[in-house]
Amino acid sequence: MSFDQFEREVATQDPSLEDWNGLPPIVAAEPDSWSSGLIAREIAKVPVPSTQPMPGTSLGSGSPATLAATDVSAWFGSRKVLQRCSLRMEARQVTALIGPSGCGKSTFLRILNRMHEVIRVAKVAGSVELDGVDIYGRELSVTQVRMRIGMVFQKPNPFPAMSIRENVLAGLKLSGTKSTDRDALVEECLTRAGLWTEVKDRLNEGGMSLSGGQQQRLCIARSLAVRPRVLLMDEPCSALDPISTRVVEETIQQIADDITIVIVTHNMQQAQRVSHQCAFFLVEEQGVPGRIVEAGATDHLFNQPSDERTLAYVTGRFG
Repeated sequence: MSFDQFEREVATQDPSLEDWNGLPPIVAAEPDSWSSGLIAREIAKVPVPSTQPMPGTSLGSGSPATLAATDVSAWFGSRKVLQRCSLRMEARQVTALIGPSGCGKSTFLRILNRMHEVIRVAKVAGSVELDGVDIYGRELSVTQVRMRIGMVFQKPNPFPAMSIRENVLAGLKLSGTKSTDRDALVEECLTRAGLWTEVKDRLNEGGMSLSGGQQQRLCIARSLAVRPRVLLMDEPCSALDPISTRVVEETIQQIADDITIVIVTHNMQQAQRVSHQCAFFLVEEQGVPGRIVEAGATDHLFNQPSDERTLAYVTGRFG
């Protein structure tokens, strides 16, 4: 399929395309309101990017990386929503972002792969480094950043006009990434996402033919196909039933050895089950920006937190 054909294909897709690695910048008020027509027009402005790191960087794909945010603040217009948040997310670990609704967890997550900037009135300050390389620096394009820092969102969103196999390979088409054996890549990514045995005889069926939990794992497989070094997950199980949630959690635990994972979750039991470290976000009063109250090893945060507000939250006294 040529790039022009692919662009036309994208224009027919479901407008919720948040979790596609390599998506070029799109102006929108909110991610869920993106229109497929706007996506197609924006893609048309962007040449097929190189998947190689820019000169002088160390952002080659394929190996887990440490992600470090330092003094990150964020605004929507004049409203400040995050206040000087610093967090180190270690390679080969799962970091859970926890806290009440509206405290800036998802905004912080989007900042980690430059999705915050797609909103016209959004601003960000501070720094985010991937193995010491500034992802907001001049050396890197937005597409290069998102190829290495992938994202899976709350609502599973396979491309409805594509088969299961085509969904897995979708990111390769836009990025221009070469693969000598795409069949092997499809099997590998679906296996890593815990989906291969369920769909290996159905690869030519539509992605929307799958159950909700299977669709979410297909989105994970699609993200893995471009070899990201970090995978961001924004409440990936909130729309799933308990059985599908368990399978997705098992998938997270299985791939954590090969990729750095940062997950937003409101489920405290899930945070305990899947994460190695946690960061607790909180807005202390209305109109005040969110900030990180405490961060550390998950066992410590849940069993011996340093801050009374953390203890109150993880034990269910508020939130």
